[in-house]
Amino acid sequence: MTLTGHAYALGAGTIINAIATWKGSAFGVDLKTFADVELTKDSSSITGSIENVPQGDTTLIERSVELVLEHFGIEMGGTVLTRTEVPLASGLKSSSAAANATILATLDAIGETMEPMDAVHLGVRAAKDAGVTITGALDDACASFFGGIVVTDNRENELIKRTEKEMDVIIFAPDRQAFSSQTNVQNSELIAPWVDMAYELALEGEYEKAMTLNGFLYCGALGFSTDIMMEALRIGVKGVSLSGTGPAYSALVDKDLANKLINIWEECGTSGKVINTKINNEGSMKL
Repeated sequence: MTLTGHAYALGAGTIINAIATWKGSAFGVDLKTFADVELTKDSSSITGSIENVPQGDTTLIERSVELVLEHFGIEMGGTVLTRTEVPLASGLKSSSAAANATILATLDAIGETMEPMDAVHLGVRAAKDAGVTITGALDDACASFFGGIVVTDNRENELIKRTEKEMDVIIFAPDRQAFSSQTNVQNSELIAPWVDMAYELALEGEYEKAMTLNGFLYCGALGFSTDIMMEALRIGVKGVSLSGTGPAYSALVDKDLANKLINIWEECGTSGKVINTKINNEGSMKL
């Protein structure tokens, strides 16, 4: 007997990077990671693969399947395949999306359900076990799972608030990659008092001010250029930031500024891809 399950989860952009203070904020974007899980009693191991990334590290998605099966006391093996619209290792929460999608697809395969926050916490645990996160990235995981804008306390494993907002999202994803696990944590901790100020703005619903302050702080701490941000601010964009630990930048914009920012970032002289998407308020879903 073979059981199959399918699901997707969202990529996300950063409002507050939680590395400095363990408190974060993020928003789900309309870029999806899809997971297909196939389980059988004829195998005892889980084998993962990532479409178009033959040498990709599959530890996270394999561990995500294992944790769901362990939770329900099910002894099965099989495969998990993910494919994604989210640029990998760019700060756009590709790991959170992969974990969430895999957990939902595994639940779909075995015909079980979990409380949404329990499923999110399982993905956070898988990310920690796989060594792809520093804080557990609860903010990223919640934005990926629930959509909308979330504010979290990662140390307390608590979702503080969630807000739905209709805005376009413009992303500039440079060609190079940056892995969260290799981030300069010591430099990030030095900016903690000012990141706390940005976090307070997010709690007050001043998301665009919060993310822009966050962007300048982390660009300074992690050695990224602020030129991309300045180009956005010059045309009236209010919310722009380094996303996660980079190297991507994301901006929250109204429709009248979207095309203008796209043109500017496409001509900025840095090799990369500009993505035009939006906040996704619907969240992850079984298929």
